[in-house]
This record gives sequence, C-alpha cells and structure tokens, in this order.
Amino acid sequence: MVKLLIQPGDGIDRLVKGIKKAKKSVEIVIFRFDRPEIEEALVDAVERGVFVHALIAFTNRGGEEHLRKLEMHFLAKGITVARTAGDLVRYHGKMMIVNRKELYILAFNFTHLDIDHSRSFGLITRNSKLVQEAGKLFDADTKRQVYNPGNGKFVVSPLNARKEIAALIKGAKKELLIYDPKVSDRTMLRLLTERQAAGVDIRIIGEVSGDRFPVRELVRMRLHTRVILRDRQQAFVGSQSLRQLELDARREIGVIFRDGKIIASLLRTFEEDWAASKPSKSEARKASLPVAKTAKKVAKAVSKNLAAAPVVKKVVRELRKKTNAQLGDKQVKQAVKEAVKETVKLATKQAVKAAVQDAAEPSEKEAR
Repeated sequence: MVKLLIQPGDGIDRLVKGIKKAKKSVEIVIFRFDRPEIEEALVDAVERGVFVHALIAFTNRGGEEHLRKLEMHFLAKGITVARTAGDLVRYHGKMMIVNRKELYILAFNFTHLDIDHSRSFGLITRNSKLVQEAGKLFDADTKRQVYNPGNGKFVVSPLNARKEIAALIKGAKKELLIYDPKVSDRTMLRLLTERQAAGVDIRIIGEVSGDRFPVRELVRMRLHTRVILRDRQQAFVGSQSLRQLELDARREIGVIFRDGKIIASLLRTFEEDWAASKPSKSEARKASLPVAKTAKKVAKAVSKNLAAAPVVKKVVRELRKKTNAQLGDKQVKQAVKEAVKETVKLATKQAVKAAVQDAAEPSEKEAR
C-alpha cells in the first residue's frame, strides 16, 4: 500500500504521526531543516526510548553553518547524528524510515518553503523490499561505506538512477507527463525526442533545454519536485532531475511504482497545474515565430501592390491649395508621413479584425 503526500496542502501531519508511532527506530536523512514540529516529535521519540538516527548532509548551498548547528542541537537532545561523506557534490536525497517497516520518500525538504509554498510530493510505503533497500542505503551512507543497489524500483544516484529512469522513458508508448525544474541531460533529451518521434505525447511542467517539447512554467507556486508519469500506469517520484549532475554526481533518491489511485491523484494534480500554468519563455517564443513570419510576408506582399505614389502626390497638391504659406520639403514630408501612417494603421486594424473573425468562423462551424 502506498500513500501520497501533495504539497502544499498535506503539510507535515503524516510525517509527525509517523514519528509519534515509532516504537523502535526513526532514521531520517536531512538536506535542509527548519520545522520545529518535526524536531519536537523526534525529541519526544528519544524520550520514549526510540533510537533516532539523523543523517545530515555535509553541505548545501548557503546553509552549511546551519547544518553544523543542527548537528550540535540534535546531539544535545539525545539524537544520534551522522554526517554524509564529501565524496559527492551533494547528498540531496530526502527520506525517513520508521521501525524499518515504513518508508517515506520525499521530493521536498523538511522546510516551510518546500512544504507550505512549493508544489512537491512524497510517498509513504510499507513495501518490504523498498524498505529493506532504503535501510541498506541508510546504513551504507551513515557508515560511509559502498552501497550496491539491489532493487531497480529503488532509484539512487549516481548508481542506478540513469539506467532505471532511462528504461522508464524508453518504455513509454502513449504519454510522458513530467515535473522537472531543469531537464538538460543530453542522453535523456535524446530519449525524450525519440519517444516524441514515435508518437508519444510529452508535456513538461518546469524548464527544458531547447524548444523540443510542450513546456509550461508553474506560476502559482514554486516548483520543487521531480515526477515522471508514464502511460498513466507507472510513475517515478524522487529528488533527481533529468540533469547530468543529479544523475551522475549527487546522492539522489526516488522510487518507481505502480498504484492506480496514487497515479490518478498525480495525474489530476498535473492537469490542474498545467491548466493554471503559462507557456515557458522558449515555448512562447516558439509560438510567436510563425505569427511574426506570416505577418511579415503579408506586409511585404501588400507593400508591393500598394500604389503609394499617386496618393502622395494628391495629398501634396491638397496641402499646397489649402495653405497660404509656402511649405518646405520637411513640412510636406512630415505631414504626408503622418497622414499615410494613420490611414495605414486604421486600414490594418480593420483588416486584422476581419481576418481574425474569418479564421474563427470555421472553428465555430466545426464546434456546432
């Protein structure tokens, strides 16, 4: 059985409840942390005799001092603390294991920003194979030992993530829906392009290098999740983007799973976010190119057929008739320029309006 956490909305209640029901152990991996409610639950667990073990990242962007203070604070509260090694660029995974029976895989950090103000997801599972694999990873990273992946559904960078996520993408037959702040890995982009050429519908909320796919920018909130939905039957949720760094040089954690109800909830949220989002800058630029190109072609064709000389001569004659003073060349040019500009502007406005109405009529007829 799998449970889904959708942020913002679900908050920290299930995380706190999970810690409160712990009888033997709580093992938690931390990259960023500022939630006093979770800290309080961890301390209460220690006081109940539960073994609480926190694996804290050796660094993060701009917050290393805070991480060291957190280590000392936790130690003072009786929490066992380990620090990740410095062999990888980042230890960016987020997970929690309760009693070695329940696994929490999170795309969000234990922070107000990620939980209350960002689109993100988390999964809670009691799948014994996944829990066992997560425990194996936790033991290896706390002891700074080598971890050897033993389950393809438990996705760990930089070990099996590239292989397993590539296989997930390659297997798409109809559709790939993706949340990702930055898709830029060349191999993954090539795989996505191949799937698109094979007729697979691809939509991405986030950002993508190049102008290859329909992409929208999440505007109503911050995006802090990585999700791939394949053919509405299988999904990946985790911390790794389709970026070379996150696939090959950082510790990232995710899972690939099948669960009809959870996937339906992810699909519903994706469609809501897609509808409420706006085309990315590259998508908007791409969409505007045919319009601008067509408009230039039409303008060029019109200018070729526009008999401007007779009109200008007529305007000059009328100006000279109706003015007592001798007009200079500059004054004539300016007067003619303004008159022609205004006339063309009005004519263009009317023509565009008529063209838009004409273009809309076939669609209305089809709708009927």
